[in-house]
Amino acid sequence: MNRFNQVGKLKKKDGGILVPVLTFVMVIAVFAAGISSIGSGTEKRQKESLENALTRCITECYAEEGHYPEDVFYLQKHYGLQYNERRFYVEYVTGGANMRPEFTVIDRGEGS
Repeated sequence: MNRFNQVGKLKKKDGGILVPVLTFVMVIAVFAAGISSIGSGTEKRQKESLENALTRCITECYAEEGHYPEDVFYLQKHYGLQYNERRFYVEYVTGGANMRPEFTVIDRGEGS
């Protein structure tokens, strides 16, 4: 008769709620790490894309006009260069009228 009395009762598992909570936290941590990895790869590609665009615009300006642009604003105005100025800083150094300028793209890590 004892077996009929236990039909409606649930057996209590060892660990209770601790195991599901720890599993949930681990899943969230793995998910967050994956998102962070994707984000850093995207930021790197954005910087590379800006560097390529600057190189292309500088070369195009020299080919069309016979001189290098004096600053980044000239490239923005005449050659359609666009980038997020809150996100990236472009250090643009000219060495002379007929010397190719050097530039460095610095990721400020702000804004999107």
